[in-house]
Amino acid sequence: MTEKDPLVIFTPSGRRGRVPRGTPVLTAARQLGVDLDSVCGGRGICSKCQVTPGVGEFPKHGVTVSEGALSPWNAVEARYDEKRGLASGRRLGCQAQILSDVVIDVPPESQVHRQVVRKAAAERVIEMDPATRLLLIEVAEPDMHEPSGDLQRLAKALAESWQVTLGEVPLPVLAKLQTVLRAGNWQVTCALHQPDDGPARLLDLWPGYEEGPLYGLAIDLGSTTMAAHLCDLASGAVIASAGLMNPQIRFGEDLMSRVSYAMMNPGGAAEMTAAVRAALDRLALETAGEAKIDAGRIVETVFVCNPVMHHLLLGIDPMELGQAPFALATSDALSLAARELGLTEIHPEARAYVLPCIAGHVGADAAAVALAEAPGKRDDLTLVIDVGTNAEILLGNRNRVLACSSPTGPAFEGAQISSGQRAAPGAIERIEIDPESKEPRFRVIGCDLWSDDPGFSAATAVTGITGICGSGIIEAVAEMRMAGLLDASGLIGSAEQTGTPRAEPDGRTHAYLVHDGTPDGGPRITVTQGDIRAIQLAKSALYAGARLLMDEMGVDQVDRVVLAGAFGAHISPKHAMVLGMIPDVPLEAVTSAGNAAGTGARIALLNRAARREIETEVRKITKVETAIEPRFQEHFVAANALPHATDPFPNLAKIAPLPQVSFNSGGGDGGGRRRRRRV
Repeated sequence: MTEKDPLVIFTPSGRRGRVPRGTPVLTAARQLGVDLDSVCGGRGICSKCQVTPGVGEFPKHGVTVSEGALSPWNAVEARYDEKRGLASGRRLGCQAQILSDVVIDVPPESQVHRQVVRKAAAERVIEMDPATRLLLIEVAEPDMHEPSGDLQRLAKALAESWQVTLGEVPLPVLAKLQTVLRAGNWQVTCALHQPDDGPARLLDLWPGYEEGPLYGLAIDLGSTTMAAHLCDLASGAVIASAGLMNPQIRFGEDLMSRVSYAMMNPGGAAEMTAAVRAALDRLALETAGEAKIDAGRIVETVFVCNPVMHHLLLGIDPMELGQAPFALATSDALSLAARELGLTEIHPEARAYVLPCIAGHVGADAAAVALAEAPGKRDDLTLVIDVGTNAEILLGNRNRVLACSSPTGPAFEGAQISSGQRAAPGAIERIEIDPESKEPRFRVIGCDLWSDDPGFSAATAVTGITGICGSGIIEAVAEMRMAGLLDASGLIGSAEQTGTPRAEPDGRTHAYLVHDGTPDGGPRITVTQGDIRAIQLAKSALYAGARLLMDEMGVDQVDRVVLAGAFGAHISPKHAMVLGMIPDVPLEAVTSAGNAAGTGARIALLNRAARREIETEVRKITKVETAIEPRFQEHFVAANALPHATDPFPNLAKIAPLPQVSFNSGGGDGGGRRRRRRV
């Protein structure tokens, strides 16, 4: 390969490489180890290899993609489109050839190992008081001696029977009012949306008694994944949950990349808005399908998201969020028609509620976490960390609550890792390394057995061992540190220094071999020095944000730590502390909250008073801006060490004393002094 060969970058995997001009996308994907499906052998029949090429400036990747980056449509694609149809912007990877630098998104349906979006609904007792409910009423029949409209008599009945003041009635509902009233012999069931204060809105009505149920969607719209919980608005039960990859990943893996894309590409913000709204419509249908209900019974949605996603969901250009003073178009909660957000598959009069944002970099997702975990109602000082591509951090008690966001990047999601992948069957999610033999054992998603258990090979024959996901790489790095394969600076030792041939030379550095894929035909899975660096950067940003809040609070210790988000349920507190992701506390003081943002969305969906509560609470939360705080950089640099350069970790030392090793010099392997990667 030469520098003149086209550069191809695949998202969401982050795999990149140069290929000869004219290489088919499918071929490039296979050469780079990208998860792109194909059943027909590249003949353009199965359509499994559909991809979406990007066009424009991609500052995150350092490339500009021209309109002609891929070869024009050929006869095979045209024939397939005519017979079965290709979605707008899609190409067949087996037919499209790479002509110049290009960024190519592999959608979830084109991935062999589809992601498991691990944001299940957590168990939570929620006091039921939904904004949308069903009411049965008797309406007086028309009387020539007391002339009034059917709507006016319905409004009077609601006021007398239920003390409900009827406000706006959509025209489609008004159009069927008379037919429904007479079909029900003047008894009707109304679906009413009534905020915590103000008049009610009539969403729909049925003749006689309509048992229901009605449903609502609580949606956690994240940078990388979006998850929805379908809830029964009468009982509060979670009927189904579903998740999708956020399709905006092809425009940039992190938020600032998407802001840059919007700034450098005219119409880029609108393009990203259209992509996420279409995905939300699919998510609503998928959730309804899983529950085997009519999507038209979904009458309300609640959204939580970070500020950039908030603006892109609403169709607002996020440009101002990319530069100080990081001004939001609005920080207040929003109540609007769901169809205004492009949700066309649910009830046509469905309503949408978007939780308030706290500040320019701390959004409605952080507000949802505050609602779910309520640090402001506790006596003990609680640190809540919602780990993701952009981490939200809360610190507080009854006296005061602080908040910040920290740009951890996509490494915790398995991206930018050499053998990394999203969480999917076949991905390593747990790992242990014997400190004496330095031999690893691991578990993969989709199998409960460890790799050294009898029957493991047979149990994983279908999925294979395909890579390592976010929780897996975190445990791998922590285990390497505990086993003496990695020193405090993050440097991997040589085979002679560590006493194991699994520490392999990798250019000027070393890599640790987790799995030799040769026997089963799968990929070799290693942890490289570059992987360690990516995790160091991510965990340093996380710790520095937490430490900055502790400085602002004037404390050196916290009483308890709550890990929220997908990682909260899938990483052990011990491994998190070995890495230095979280401050040192007794392990029993570290708990998991699961998808706290999703829980907050469900609370807001099912309880009107909770909406008023969080709208009031966010005004009391003090925002700390990491982007302009000089101490953040100081904390970030110190946090590069594993677990930390200066902060003591006495609780960790009691349960996991770390080997005092240093691999800065060559250990007689002929390599001499090894170049350190800049930290």
